[in-house]
Amino acid sequence: MEKIAKFHKVSMQRFEKDWGTAFPGTDAAEIQRIYEALRLPVRATKGSAGYDFFAPAAVSLKPRETIKIPTGIRAEIQEGWVLQLFPRSSLGFTYRLQFNNTVGIIDSDYFESDNEGHIFIKMMNDSTEGKTVQIRKGDGFAQGIFLPFGICEDDDVQKQRDGGFGSTNEKLQDIESAAFFALCDMCTASTHTHCEYK
Repeated sequence: MEKIAKFHKVSMQRFEKDWGTAFPGTDAAEIQRIYEALRLPVRATKGSAGYDFFAPAAVSLKPRETIKIPTGIRAEIQEGWVLQLFPRSSLGFTYRLQFNNTVGIIDSDYFESDNEGHIFIKMMNDSTEGKTVQIRKGDGFAQGIFLPFGICEDDDVQKQRDGGFGSTNEKLQDIESAAFFALCDMCTASTHTHCEYK
């Protein structure tokens, strides 16, 4: 089986900032204790495809409630592979626990982003039966699976990531903008005042 990745903890400074943003009012000593107790994701059995992510703190979610959890984890991934994140099967089956973005996508170049590639998990209790999700500190609540991916034959992207979450969308907007202006041979001004694209 091919070994293509390695999990790390983000720095204490990064974790303190992100945890404090997600959970304002948490004192520095408590954040330090949470950080020191972080566990790297692991597979439960030899045949497991998913790496279990463990809850840094206890979580209670009533129906329709949402929470964003800084995991304290970053993933160093070889080029050509992606880490996909899903809820633990048992939580999804029992509580309809769902990720707000459906499936988390962690690109290989996210590791070097300006937030250290810190992996966040935002999830919602979508229970229709009035069930409250109770996750204890240290419980597995998410699973990550490494998958290979291909690219188009005419793909020539050379841009490098220089931001954290959402930064690739900004680059896509830049590419779309460049393609839009390339449609016009008459104008160089961004307003397109002399052509049909204004």
